[in-house]
Amino acid sequence: MVDIIENREAWKTYYDEQFFPQFMQHYEDTGKMVYKGYEYVKHEQSVIGKGIDLSNSRLAFISSGGAYRTDSQMPFDAANPRGDYSLRLLQQSTTPDQIAIAHDHYNHEAVLDDMQVLMPLRHLEALRDDGVIGELAPNWISYSGYHPDVTQVVDILAPQVLEKVKEMDVQAALLVPS
Repeated sequence: MVDIIENREAWKTYYDEQFFPQFMQHYEDTGKMVYKGYEYVKHEQSVIGKGIDLSNSRLAFISSGGAYRTDSQMPFDAANPRGDYSLRLLQQSTTPDQIAIAHDHYNHEAVLDDMQVLMPLRHLEALRDDGVIGELAPNWISYSGYHPDVTQVVDILAPQVLEKVKEMDVQAALLVPS
C-alpha cells in the first residue's frame, strides 16, 4: 500500500519547526499570510483505484469551498491561520440562498455571482436525470479548503469525509476544489 504522505515525519518536522513558526511571526507582525518557503508534499507513487461505471453508481459531491447553511450551521473558522479541519453536510436540496461561504483564501466573486461555479449541484442533477450518473448521495460534503498542515488533513479531515462517504454508500466522489 502506498503511503498517503510520503516522508511524513520529515515533512511534519519541517512544518512544525521551520515553516509554521516563521509564518506565524510574519502574520503577527504584519497581519498577512505569506506562504514563501512552504513545502508541498511530493509523491513518487500514485494512489489509484479501479474504474467504475458512473451510470450505475451513487456519487458524493465534495467541495472545499467553505460552504455552510446559514440557517442551521456554524461558519468555518476561516480566519484561523492553522486552518479549520471540520466539515459540514448539506442536503442535495439546499438552495443557493441558504448557503454562505466561510473561506478566506480564494476570490468569491464568481461563486457569489453563480454558486454553480463551485457547487454544480443542479448540473449533477441534470447528469443524473440523463442517466450519466446513477444517483446522487442525499447530502454533499463541504469543508473550508485552507489546510497548511497536511498531516491534519490525513489524520482529522480525511477520516471524517471517508466516514460520511461510507455512511452514504457511494461508489464515486467528485471533489470540486476552491
